[in-house]
Amino acid sequence: MQPIGKYIMIAGIAIVVIGLVVWLAGDKLDWFGNLPGDIRVEHKNFRFYMPITSMILISVLLSLLLWVFRRLF
Repeated sequence: MQPIGKYIMIAGIAIVVIGLVVWLAGDKLDWFGNLPGDIRVEHKNFRFYMPITSMILISVLLSLLLWVFRRLF
């Protein structure tokens, strides 16, 4: 069970770091979520938002980060 605890600690630290980045640089991230390809439908009583391009961008960045992490360790 020791490796599981280590992974949970790493995930917790990563979440804290991501939270700090969003908190400190939140005003500079206004463009995120409004990229071309993000679907937004607004009617009088209905709103639908699907950030397809933003999700793809996050996926590519996380894949690149994990690839670099695996290459180093």
